[in-house]
Amino acid sequence: MQGVLTGFATIAVVIAVGALLAHLRIVDAGAQQVLSRLAFFVASPALMVGTLGRADVHQVLSANLLASLAGIAVAVVLYVVPARLVWRRSLGDTTIGALSSAYVNAGNLGIPVASYVLGDAAFVAPTLLLQLLVLQPLALGVLDADARGRGLRWWELALRPLRNPLTVGSLVGLLLSVTGWTLPAAVSDPLALLGAMAVPSMLVAYGIALRLGPGLGRTGSVAELVTTSTLKMLVQPLVAWFVADVLLGVSGHALLAIVVTSALPTAQNIFVHATRYQRATVLARDTILVTTVGAVPIILLVAAWLG
Repeated sequence: MQGVLTGFATIAVVIAVGALLAHLRIVDAGAQQVLSRLAFFVASPALMVGTLGRADVHQVLSANLLASLAGIAVAVVLYVVPARLVWRRSLGDTTIGALSSAYVNAGNLGIPVASYVLGDAAFVAPTLLLQLLVLQPLALGVLDADARGRGLRWWELALRPLRNPLTVGSLVGLLLSVTGWTLPAAVSDPLALLGAMAVPSMLVAYGIALRLGPGLGRTGSVAELVTTSTLKMLVQPLVAWFVADVLLGVSGHALLAIVVTSALPTAQNIFVHATRYQRATVLARDTILVTTVGAVPIILLVAAWLG
């Protein structure tokens, strides 16, 4: 359990640094924009090349993937329906809200949790690949189209994500994993250095937004925040457990890995996307905060229950 607490504590400290810098007026909202753009266009694509390049893509066809996909799909649908029909959110706002409800922090938190709690970082690889190569490209394609102010066309949805740096970095990493190729040191070393900026940049930018932005729940819909947080913290892991245990017959440590991975909080890079496209930034920020705090007791309970 110490590994879970250590992972969350590390994230909290870096976020606190960003908030402190903003409080002391060393940085301002402009710095948050710069850090978010740096993470989106440079650091995160470099990180994806290295992360996916080392992943075992054969795990993509495992029960882990099927259960994780079910949890994501149910959470997305249960958010999109009220967002469009009740709250009348725009396409871009709905996309960010859906990501906030289902996109788990499989990178900077999932990897240490998988390593310390589950004993192998590879357990998070199926979810990581599913999000980076399917969910994220689709969402970014929708956000790109929405930002241009006109409706979606199927060929734009299919091709537009390929122009996104995060998608390109993910595809390069997957290619390296499938082929077993190794980049020369002259390329891999600078990429690793750039990739190392991704997580700190996201977390510091998030801390700045927490300090300079409106307080938790002071803007936007409280009902919407409760919905995204509940879907992420409770519904998604419960659906993943049901599919894995009841429908697929997974048990033991493999079942624990599936449920713990699904119970991870909303990823910080959703706030980066929200900032980049100026869609539902407060909802993304608040959902990340609520689920990051709430995931600690939930994962501890899951580990005690299935461990």
